[in-house]
Amino acid sequence: MEHAVDVADNPEARRYEIRVDGKQAGFADYRLRGDRMVFTHTEIDEEYEGQGLGGALIRVALDAARDTGLRVVPLCPFVAAYIEKHQEYADLVAEAPPESEPAR
Repeated sequence: MEHAVDVADNPEARRYEIRVDGKQAGFADYRLRGDRMVFTHTEIDEEYEGQGLGGALIRVALDAARDTGLRVVPLCPFVAAYIEKHQEYADLVAEAPPESEPAR
């Protein structure tokens, strides 16, 4: 059976969310600092683990960062591992911004 999977940015919550058949299945938290999107945490609900949803979630978030000209700081181990495995995103990686740079 095919499930409807949707990934969308929720800027108010500062995270990308993935939904399966309308139910939230996970999220990737981020903070914007200047021209950088700092990924801090990714989580997929237990019942959805092992279905490739984490990768789908991060792929959409990274594509959106590229499309808007943002660099990526993968503090989240899952995001870092995804980029390591998918080298087409390696050019997005930036150093962490100075702490004095305000978060958005």
